[in-house]
Amino acid sequence: MRGAPPLSLKGRALRLLSGREYSRPELERKLAGHEEEPGQLRRVLDDLQAKGFIDHRRVAESLVHRRAGKLGAARIRIELQGKGLDADLVAESVAALRATELQRAREVWRRKFDELPADASERGRQARFLAARGFDGDTVRRVLGGMEDVG
Repeated sequence: MRGAPPLSLKGRALRLLSGREYSRPELERKLAGHEEEPGQLRRVLDDLQAKGFIDHRRVAESLVHRRAGKLGAARIRIELQGKGLDADLVAESVAALRATELQRAREVWRRKFDELPADASERGRQARFLAARGFDGDTVRRVLGGMEDVG
């Protein structure tokens, strides 16, 4: 009994895209080793992009949707840039997150700690936790400064 024939370059790209949204640069990195002739990968990706299978706006929206409940805008910006997305699209996606940054930071903090720090050591630990998730210093200070400005 023989195994299935190897997937074509287009088949490999479609298999990847069936799992989640990928940017063109991500697909280029993942598929470059499977290119059989120069220019083949570019042609396949051009075709998939023309048909709407590759859409950078959907990639950005998908990442923001998946990660916004756990991460701050700074960390999401890094992840979007890592996907090779256009700087304007990254800026637009991150700007939309700014309006909910404090609320999201509070929710992340509540899930992990839900109790204001009792001393400087604990305050530092909680601040590092939030900062590592991409929340800026002002947001961290507001979260750890108490819940008096909830609103």
